[in-house]
Amino acid sequence: MKNTVVITGANRGIGLAMATIFAEQGDNVIALCRQSSEALDAINAKVINGVDVATEQGLTVMAEALSNERINVLICNAGILRDEQLGQLNTITIKEQFDVNALAPLLVVERLLPQLVTGSKVAMITSRMGSIADNGSGGRYGYRMSKAALNAASMSLSKDLASHDISVGVYHPGYVQTEMVNMGGDISANEAAGRIVKLIEQQSMAETGVFKHSNGDVLPW
Repeated sequence: MKNTVVITGANRGIGLAMATIFAEQGDNVIALCRQSSEALDAINAKVINGVDVATEQGLTVMAEALSNERINVLICNAGILRDEQLGQLNTITIKEQFDVNALAPLLVVERLLPQLVTGSKVAMITSRMGSIADNGSGGRYGYRMSKAALNAASMSLSKDLASHDISVGVYHPGYVQTEMVNMGGDISANEAAGRIVKLIEQQSMAETGVFKHSNGDVLPW
């Protein structure tokens, strides 16, 4: 059965790779982004430009464009990475990461609730850097705090959406070779995307709200 899959931040990196995989499987892919890319335009997907999920205007563009859709899979992938260290804290970049990484995914889900159906799946692309127990190196204050906040929001969503039979997956893709980390990762975006797509396909109410590495391991909060 063909699913309608909506992906934020789909113009590059993991988002583009996931959009490509779902499109190749024959799913109806709706790719949301601020501005499309040549690579995204080349795949069989409906592209909606002008969706900056950290702005009211972007959320409105998204909601209006999707108002007649029935969404089976909603993937909140858009995110940013900045670098703050103790002694060099930047409140502007910290707040920017909270807006994009934590608040925006929650607002995306809320705005698209009317389009979700019984059995729909929500997938949050987070990071193990949002794990408090797993923090062994410090630093990256804005990114770590914003992803921890996203994890907390994802857990609340898993409780609030349970009565509608809508599951929530919380996924760390791995250290991925993307522009976000200057291509310095240890696995490709395609490999990470393939792993996450499989986890989403296996996602069920039995494990809603579970924080997982893309390799399937359960991660500590």
